[in-house]
Amino acid sequence: MFQHVFAEMNHMLDEIMKHYPTAEETQKHQLIQQWNMLKTMSDGIIDEWLSFEEKMGEFRQHVEVPATLFSDQSSPELEMNAFVRGQGYFRLLMYRQAAQQFAQVIRQYPDSLLARMYLAMSHLHLDETEAAQKHFQWILPLAHSQKLKAMIYNALGCIAVKHGATSKAQEFFTIALQCDPTLPDPLINLKVCQQNRGQLQYGSQLISMM
Repeated sequence: MFQHVFAEMNHMLDEIMKHYPTAEETQKHQLIQQWNMLKTMSDGIIDEWLSFEEKMGEFRQHVEVPATLFSDQSSPELEMNAFVRGQGYFRLLMYRQAAQQFAQVIRQYPDSLLARMYLAMSHLHLDETEAAQKHFQWILPLAHSQKLKAMIYNALGCIAVKHGATSKAQEFFTIALQCDPTLPDPLINLKVCQQNRGQLQYGSQLISMM
């Protein structure tokens, strides 16, 4: 439902960027006003989205939400404001802000596999591969779910690709498929490695669990 709104906002911003360098003073003033309007709209959308996420978190406290990928026990960190806001930022692809929120969560709940998984994925999307790999390797021996293991091996494969270790990456993607043959990302990533083209896939399953 947001695609049309963002398409229009992007078109307006493209026009501002195109005309501003050669615009006269009066037109520059009008373009700045348009930019300020877009900035206000953007900030408003983000604030409303985060407010929505917080309400979703409040409701989640009153229902039983399956979390078997990460733990069979209660997860009090899910009720933290930082966790809810972190999920909101992650959905909005604002990975720097998401990483900051989830870093707060694991300072209080260092054993939270879910929060650490979000943090690792945020670092990976930011191309901070060393930090991401550290968290993935921390989670891996504690992961009981085959799907979770597959997600981690897939992410480690993506890191290997980014480091130019294609053969190691294919090994990780193969292990990921062995852990969970239904996970689509490692199969896509294997083809990316073999054909040397395409876009790596990671984190899509994590988003679908929100």
